[in-house]
Amino acid sequence: MKTSLFVLAALVPLVACAEGRRDGVAGNPPSTATQRAYDRATGSPPTSPDGTGNNPTGTAAERALDRAAGTNTSGAFPRQSDGTRANPPGTAAERAYDRATGSNTSGAYPSNSAPRR
Repeated sequence: MKTSLFVLAALVPLVACAEGRRDGVAGNPPSTATQRAYDRATGSPPTSPDGTGNNPTGTAAERALDRAAGTNTSGAFPRQSDGTRANPPGTAAERAYDRATGSNTSGAYPSNSAPRR
């Protein structure tokens, strides 16, 4: 019985994700079931839908990736999007390749793509 409950509990988030419903819409209340249970158990105010109030855009894992890699996968860090002052176009590897070869694969070095005379 415990094993089947564990399997069921493990599959519920996968099913919810597979449906692709946005957090906080009909049929998918704000936050995760785990977060809602935590909110009830601790007497915390309910966690808001993604991208509002006390619940930023994306999942905690996406936001952790964004903080570590300097990306904006979650949408919570728009200043880290490609093409901004903090994060030029392309990946770090593409920019390193461009610097080493004088190319503009990343799009961060448009002056490298000009014909040389």
